[in-house]
Amino acid sequence: MDLSVRRARPEDYEAVAEFTSRTWADRDGSDYIPRIYRDWIADDGDGQMTFVLDADGDAERPSEAVAGICQGVLLSDYEAWAQGMRVNPEYRGHGVSLDLSRAVFRWAAAEGATVARNMVFSWNVAGLGQSRAAGFEPCTEFRWAMPTPDASAEPDLRVTDDPDAGWSFWTASDARAHLRGLALDAEESWAVSELTRRDFREAADEGRLLAVRDGGTRGIALRNRTYERENDADEAETWAEYAVGAWADPTAARALHRAVARDAAGVGADRTRVLIPEGVGPVSDTAYARVDVSDDPDFVMAADLTDPSVLGEEAS
Repeated sequence: MDLSVRRARPEDYEAVAEFTSRTWADRDGSDYIPRIYRDWIADDGDGQMTFVLDADGDAERPSEAVAGICQGVLLSDYEAWAQGMRVNPEYRGHGVSLDLSRAVFRWAAAEGATVARNMVFSWNVAGLGQSRAAGFEPCTEFRWAMPTPDASAEPDLRVTDDPDAGWSFWTASDARAHLRGLALDAEESWAVSELTRRDFREAADEGRLLAVRDGGTRGIALRNRTYERENDADEAETWAEYAVGAWADPTAARALHRAVARDAAGVGADRTRVLIPEGVGPVSDTAYARVDVSDDPDFVMAADLTDPSVLGEEAS
C-alpha cells in the first residue's frame, strides 16, 4: 500500500469525516472529529500538530481517501498528549496506527517532550491493542465521580483553601501514587498532565481549591473549569469539571463530595465530573457517599520518548 504521513489540511475534511463519522456506530455514539475538524487543526504549529495518513501516498496534495488521523499536543515543557487516533476501517491491519503514532512521537520529541500519553476507554479493546503496538505502556486508570450540584450541601468537615496544606496532602496520598501524579489538564480537555504545586496555588488564588480538614487535611479537589454541553434532549447544560478528587477515608470522601456539590452550585453548574482513582476503595467510598460514578474506567497509557525504539529509530 502506498501510504504517506503528512500534516492535516482543511481540504482533508471530507475524507476524514467520511470514516470518522462511523467510529462509534456500534455503540450508538458519535465521534467529535467531524464536528470540530477545521477548528481542531487551526492551531497546528503552535504547540500542537495533526497528522493524517494519505492513502494516495502523495504528500503534495489532499487525498480523496485518508487511512488515519492523530493529533499531538504539548501540555508542558516535557509532556505531550496524543489524541484523536482514528483508523479508517478499510486500512486496519496495515500498521496505520504505528505510522501515525511515530509521527506524533517524533514531532513531540523534537519539541522537547520526554513522555507522550493518551487516553483509551476501557471498553475500546481495539484501541488498547493499537496503543500497545505503537509503543504506549500502561500508566494509570480513573473514573468520574458526579456529585449533583447543591447549594444547600453541608460538608461534615471544615473546608479551607490552603494550597500548601492541599499540596502536602496530595503528595503523600494513595490517590497521587495510583494516578502517577496526574490530574485533568487545565487547558486541554480530556487530557491529563502532572499536577503541580503551582496548580494548587493558582486554584487557591482563584477560589477553585477545596481542602477538607478533620484535625489535619483529609481530602482535596481542584475545580478546573466550567463549560457548556448539550444533553440527550439537545438542551444546553453547564458542567463543572474538577481536576482530581482525593481523600483519606470514607468520612473525608463524603465531606469532599458535598463540598464539590456546593461549589458547583455556586458557579451555576447543572452537572459535575470529578476525576477519581479507579479502584474498589475510591469507587466504593463515592458510592457510600451516595454520589454517582461512571459505569466504566478510562485508561491512561504513556510512551517514553527518550527511547529510540519508540520513535522507530536505532539506538545510538
